[in-house]
Amino acid sequence: MLGIKRLGLLAALVLVGVAPAAAAQAAAQPSTQDTQYLQAVHQVNLFEITAGDLAQQKGQNQGVKDLGAMFKTDHTQLDQTVQQTASQLNVELPNEPTADQQAVLDRLNNASGEQFDREWVTAELAGHVQAIQATQTEISQGSEQSVVQLAQTALPTLQAHYDELVQLANQLGIPVPQTSASGTPSPGVTGGTESPAPGGTGTESPAPGGNTEAPGGGTTETPAPSES
Repeated sequence: MLGIKRLGLLAALVLVGVAPAAAAQAAAQPSTQDTQYLQAVHQVNLFEITAGDLAQQKGQNQGVKDLGAMFKTDHTQLDQTVQQTASQLNVELPNEPTADQQAVLDRLNNASGEQFDREWVTAELAGHVQAIQATQTEISQGSEQSVVQLAQTALPTLQAHYDELVQLANQLGIPVPQTSASGTPSPGVTGGTESPAPGGTGTESPAPGGNTEAPGGGTTETPAPSES
């Protein structure tokens, strides 16, 4: 009888110890917003690393080559943090860019010379606008602190990239996305969809870097991020 009581007490102690741990684990689960942002920014990084390589290999303008090298370095470093954060939160990351992003890379692979430079800058402008919008959304709507902090760290880098792209676009005579009257990103005009949601793919919510419009087309309507 004493043994049974001891077993019962032991079981109760085990349950008392397990319950808080289980509750803590459940509380640590990232929200859908946090999860989708991690997945989206990872795909941005995959896109930018590949696009950076292409810029160095195929760029005719030295500015394109230089920005390609910088983007590859910065996004490689950013992705290390993304992967570490995702691992800690048990978030599964995609292993390739979105279909839209891959279409852009395919188009860049088929371009050369001045055409490549213009298409690369145009795609990068649109991609960074979307990446900045998604990052701003995570900062304002994210609930997992580690993911929000990642977004806060990424935003200045993305903004610096965009500013460099604007300068290069002006030098090359490439149309730059327009800002809204308030100076903040307007709801997404790119691709005729609503503003891109983190992690979106296909035509529903294109992920950052997923603009497939041809240069000189709808990209001039793409909203630009607010100046930092």
